[in-house]
Amino acid sequence: MCVFGLSKMIVGTEWLIEASGCDADSLRDESLIRGILESVIADLGLKAVGSVWHKFPGEAGVTGMIALTESHLACHTYPEHNIATFNLYCCRTRPEWNWEERLTELLGAENVSVTKIERGSNEIRIASAGGAE
Repeated sequence: MCVFGLSKMIVGTEWLIEASGCDADSLRDESLIRGILESVIADLGLKAVGSVWHKFPGEAGVTGMIALTESHLACHTYPEHNIATFNLYCCRTRPEWNWEERLTELLGAENVSVTKIERGSNEIRIASAGGAE
């Protein structure tokens, strides 16, 4: 743990998101998943510097990662389990994105859980969807 005076050195914030009970067809739709990640980037004022995407064959899902000047944003979908997982890491403080509302709306998610980790703090804070701690 880095300590300067009484404050801790936070080097970034990471959000781990799991959306379950999602519509399987939506989880196979690469353009929809790309659109979700693009919305996160636009809404939070992030800057993309490159990306990698893969649509698995047949009834399988999509995986994508976008490198950001602030770090990265990734998604993996599992239509066979009706689950999508997301990971956003930012090296600067950012507002909360409303994962619960947006993933319920866009993917038909029945449940969305958000884990927020302040990196470099040696403390893990778990926040529910919508940012309440």
